[in-house]
Amino acid sequence: MSDKAPEVISAACACCGLTEDCTPEYIESVREQFGGRWVCGLCGEAIEDEIGRAGRWISIDEALSRHTSFSERFRAAGPPVDTVEPMIAAMRQLLRRSLDSPRATASSTRRSVEEDAGEGGGTAARRSLARPSSYLSTAAR
Repeated sequence: MSDKAPEVISAACACCGLTEDCTPEYIESVREQFGGRWVCGLCGEAIEDEIGRAGRWISIDEALSRHTSFSERFRAAGPPVDTVEPMIAAMRQLLRRSLDSPRATASSTRRSVEEDAGEGGGTAARRSLARPSSYLSTAAR
């Protein structure tokens, strides 16, 4: 058994440009599978999905070409111009939903269960779902 570490070289994906450190043997096996081009694992899966989704037989080269063109269009689109406004709107909607939804506090649920224990039960579940009054729900509107 050798203590020598295997040789590792960098390979760039033909589709997305991701660079990975791999052994030459691995790089060669991937190139054999994808017509001489090295593709990362994620793009390899996407290429196989392209073949399955085509509805007819397509070659590895055609699937690779389709995926590469998709990757290029995606990168060319760039990030959204303004991400702040949509995020603020989403947080506002989340806050309004949480303030308007019925909920019980742990202390009010405990109190309801204790009160109903002497009454024979049955109404604790209904009371625990009742919403305690709150000034927050009116402040958000």
